[in-house]
Amino acid sequence: MRTSIDVFAKAREHERLEQLRAARELDLVPYFRVLEGPTMPEVEMEGRRRIMLGSNNYLGLTGDPRVRQGALDALDRYGTGLTGSRFLNGTTDLHLELEDAFAEWFGTEAAIVFTTGHQANLGALGTILGPGDTVIADSGDHASILDGCLLSRAKLRAFRHGRLDRLEHTLEKAAGDGGGVLVVVDGVFSMEGDVAPLPQISELCERFGARLMVDEAHALGVLGARGAGSCELLGVEDRVDLRMATFSKSLASCGGVIAGPADVIEFLRIASRPFMFTASGVPAALGAALAAVRICRSLEGPELFARVLDNASYLHRGLTQLGFRVVEPTRLADGTSVVTPVVPVVVGDDWKAALLWKALYDGGIYVNVALHPAVPPSGALLRNSVMATHDHRTLDRALQIFAEVKRAFEAEHGPLPAAGGAPVSGLSRAGRAVTRDENRRPDLSTPAQADRARNFPL
Repeated sequence: MRTSIDVFAKAREHERLEQLRAARELDLVPYFRVLEGPTMPEVEMEGRRRIMLGSNNYLGLTGDPRVRQGALDALDRYGTGLTGSRFLNGTTDLHLELEDAFAEWFGTEAAIVFTTGHQANLGALGTILGPGDTVIADSGDHASILDGCLLSRAKLRAFRHGRLDRLEHTLEKAAGDGGGVLVVVDGVFSMEGDVAPLPQISELCERFGARLMVDEAHALGVLGARGAGSCELLGVEDRVDLRMATFSKSLASCGGVIAGPADVIEFLRIASRPFMFTASGVPAALGAALAAVRICRSLEGPELFARVLDNASYLHRGLTQLGFRVVEPTRLADGTSVVTPVVPVVVGDDWKAALLWKALYDGGIYVNVALHPAVPPSGALLRNSVMATHDHRTLDRALQIFAEVKRAFEAEHGPLPAAGGAPVSGLSRAGRAVTRDENRRPDLSTPAQADRARNFPL
C-alpha cells in the first residue's frame, strides 16, 4: 500500500509561504542578500556600498593583515582541505595549538576544537547528556543549544528567559527526575544582547548539585579584561563547568570550541558523534582563528575590546536620541550596566520591521532583522551590531540615515515604538527579568514548542 502523505508537503504548504511570496514581490525579504567583498565597516553588497551594521565581526579582524596571513600560511602548508575527520586524518598542529591556547585563555584544563560552533554545542550536549538526565535551558538560548538538548534525548526543562525564580523552581523539579542535571545558558544572548546573571545562576546550580555550561559565542573577545567572556567579566570562571565559544564572531573565522575538565574533553574526543563524523575545519579557517586568538591575547586585545564596546555605547546613545526604542544594556544586581556589541531597535510588527529594514538598506545601511519565532510575537527587532573598526564618523553617517529613514517611514506607516517606553532590557537590578509583556520569548517548556522555535536561525 502506498503512503497517502508526501513528506515534501510541508515545504509547499507551510504557514509562512504566502508571506514569503508577498515579501518577494515587494523585494522585502531581508535574508540571503549577496555580499560582494570582505566584511568590513563598509561593504559592497548587491552593487552598492553600504555601512555594515549586521555583522558579528566584533573586533573587525576579518580584514586584519595578520589574520589574512595566518589563513594564507595554513593554506600554503596544508592545502585547501584535510578531507577527513579530527578522529582520523584531520588533526593538525594548528588544532593542537588552538586547543592549548583556548585552555589557557579560559583557564581550564583542556579544550577541544570543532569544525563549527553549532557542532560544538551539538557535540557536547549530545554526548554529555543521556536519556536519563535532565537539561535546563533558558528559553532565549541559541538554536544550536536546543538542537544539542534534543539530540541527547535528555529531559528538557526550559525556564522563562532570565527568570531566576523560574530557574530555581525548575531545578527543584529536576532534582526529582533521577538523573544528572545540566543547566546551559548563553553568556550574551544573540538577539537582544543581554547578559545572563551568571553569579546567581552558578549559585543556584551549586545549591542543587547541577552542572553549568555557558555559551560564550557573543562574549568571547568582547567582555572581560582578558576578553575571555561573560564568565570572566562576572567573576564566575571557577564556578562554570563547561564553556563554549565560536570562531565566527570576534575571531574572524569559522569553528567552535568546548573548554573544561580534561577527562570530560577526552570523553568528547572519543564519543562525540558530531566531532568524530564530520570533516575537520579547512586549514585556512584554523590559521585565521589562531592568528586572531594571538591578537586577542596580546597587549592589543584590551584596546580592541574597549573600542567595540565604546562604539556600541555611541550607537546606542545616538539611536535613543533619535527616538528609537533601543534595548537597554543589562543592569546587574549591583546596579552597573554591561554593554555588548549588539544594539537592537524594537519595531514590534514583522511587516513594519521588513519595511524599515528595506528603507535602511536602500538608504545605504545593512542591518539584521529578527522576526518571530527568533524573537517573541510582536517583538520584531532590527539587530544592529558594531565592530571595533567602525569609527565615529561612519557611525554618524549611519545615524543620519536612520534619522532620515525614520521621518519618512513614520510619515507613511505610522509611529515606531518610542524611546522611553516599557523597559526591554534583559534583567532588572534584582537580577530577575523585567516585565516584557510585548517582548516575551516563546515558552519552550515542551519539546514540541522547543522544536518549533529552534527551526528559526538565531
